[in-house]
Amino acid sequence: MADAPKIFPLGVGALTVDFGNEVSLSLNSRAISLVAYLEAHRFAGFIEAVPAYSSVGVFYDLADVRQHYPESETAFAAVSGFVKAALQDGIETVEKDPRVVEIPTDFSENAAVDIDVIAAYSGLSRDEVIDLFTSRTYRVFMLGFLPGFTYMGEVDSRIAVPRKDSPRKKVPKGSVGIAGNQTGIYPLESPGGWQIIGRTNVEMFTPGNESPCLLKPGDHVRFVRAD
Repeated sequence: MADAPKIFPLGVGALTVDFGNEVSLSLNSRAISLVAYLEAHRFAGFIEAVPAYSSVGVFYDLADVRQHYPESETAFAAVSGFVKAALQDGIETVEKDPRVVEIPTDFSENAAVDIDVIAAYSGLSRDEVIDLFTSRTYRVFMLGFLPGFTYMGEVDSRIAVPRKDSPRKKVPKGSVGIAGNQTGIYPLESPGGWQIIGRTNVEMFTPGNESPCLLKPGDHVRFVRAD
């Protein structure tokens, strides 16, 4: 049986559900499943639940929770109770067939500005690096850093190059980067220290859309060479 998660306050009006301090498919699945359950079984005052690698942030309206659940000593106690009840419902075992999204990617010299760094690190040729990178399907573990920025894994250990010692001041929008065993896509131009292996024209973040982020935690991604 999986260890019981730790539940603790995250400032005012939020709490953290911590399933364990590691990058793990099973822990990430529990986090995503808890989020899905809370969104489907909303308590009064619920704002949102956000999954990370192996934890969930649950955000709530403090006054609304206190008003609707006066029997609880605090809003935190009330929301903790809802989370514990959800977990006792077996929520952590819920799984869905993942959505698989193909991301056409430009691996040319102008787009893959750090591919020589990755090739030198791995002792492989540029084409071998690209072949290894595109041979895998990557899981979206979480979003963060920028709206729509995806933390995905796991990268083949042979090309799992560390991030840069000094970040770039500007990383172009759509850049695909590697940092250790993670890969991710920059949805906007921004500073960044990941090693850039390519670039995509796919819009990762569209603020006007009902679902502004193209990818969600639990999705699977395949990078394919752009024509």
